[in-house]
Amino acid sequence: MNRLTKIFQPTLIVPKNAVVKNQDVTSKSQRLMLEQGLIRQAGNGTFYLMPLLQRSLQKAVDLVDHFMQRHASAQKLTLPILTAASLWRQSGRLESAGPELMRTTDRHGKQQILGPTHEESITALVASISPVSYRTFPLRLYQISTKFRDEMKPRFGLMRAKEFLMKDLYTFDVGRGEARETYEEVNEAYRKLFDAVGVGYVKVRGDTGTIGGSESHEYHFPSEVGEDQLVCCGECGMGWNQEMFGGGERCCGANVSRQAGIEVAHAFILDDKYSKTMGAKFLAQNGKPETLQMGCYGIGVTRLLAAGVEVLSGEKDIRWPFALAPFKVCLIPPKEGSKEAGLGEKWVEKLNFEIGKLSGVGSDVLVDDRTNMTIGKRLMDARKTGYPIVVVIGPKAATESGELFEIHNHVDGSQLNLSFSETLAEIKRICDSQFSY
Repeated sequence: MNRLTKIFQPTLIVPKNAVVKNQDVTSKSQRLMLEQGLIRQAGNGTFYLMPLLQRSLQKAVDLVDHFMQRHASAQKLTLPILTAASLWRQSGRLESAGPELMRTTDRHGKQQILGPTHEESITALVASISPVSYRTFPLRLYQISTKFRDEMKPRFGLMRAKEFLMKDLYTFDVGRGEARETYEEVNEAYRKLFDAVGVGYVKVRGDTGTIGGSESHEYHFPSEVGEDQLVCCGECGMGWNQEMFGGGERCCGANVSRQAGIEVAHAFILDDKYSKTMGAKFLAQNGKPETLQMGCYGIGVTRLLAAGVEVLSGEKDIRWPFALAPFKVCLIPPKEGSKEAGLGEKWVEKLNFEIGKLSGVGSDVLVDDRTNMTIGKRLMDARKTGYPIVVVIGPKAATESGELFEIHNHVDGSQLNLSFSETLAEIKRICDSQFSY
């Protein structure tokens, strides 16, 4: 049984009517996560991720793993965090990457890069075993690992930090046509993934920037705190990052709309930018070595969490993407010393067991066992932390003849009083109504 008293959640107590002036807190998601004990500031642009947020982060990792492996036929591996600067010099990115590139020097005087991305590293790996048979391809390799970027002004909490978790997928194909097919397949996997996350998003054409290549698309959660300006056509559905929009103010004969967005993913067709320079080749059917065609595909995993909270939450209460909530169901038993307290524990055990057997719930049931506090205070805390479903075991449920539980559905804001069997049915209905993968 998951008990709240056993979870390390150091919340920040803000006195009522207090005016808090903290210039370091630059977004709603950052403030709410700090207040609810999900993150703590470690340094400028670095954070401790506390146990509740770690649960959500693991769910995001599992979600990404599922769609990369099941829908993009990708294989997971781990690349070194440190990459030799000589590889970045070989690709031409050592100077072009700018001051955000984090560098360190080992005891032998050799410069290493704390990678924001790993195009050089993965290409060097494939080049080290090249040429391999054309039958090996397409080859799709990804990792989920810590990345680094020396931001001059870190802001928005986990959305723009110096250290972050990212999924980076690298693909290798034998020709441009095959690379295009891979690009379409991975972007389709992205579509399914973001549908499962359940936050409204837009896909727009983006600039290839320092990563390079011939084409790229970005995925954004529309939000006023977004640092990118997006241009979207309501007629054909096409979208562009504003820096890529060259069609004036109209598209398809219709006016375009503009909105700010938080970039959460990016896809690139790299062509042979890295493979040609670094010698990543395959053995063609004619027995001759030829240069591989590449693509790369990133998802900011910690940014995905923060951006989802930013878009969905109110000013005082967190609201999670349902699939990423740390716990799906929170049980609140009676206050200790009340006349209902004795029977309440029986219902806690029964509800915890039966709800846990429901599809899509499992171990995602949390018991707020701080029974020294009133039900009202615990209900308020549950709403602030953002548990999608809260079941209150109040007076009507804790009598010999009664069997009514308060069901607070924070997905749609509704509240019902239901019997035990109806409670289970309602929780199943809520879970089933959310996207399941």
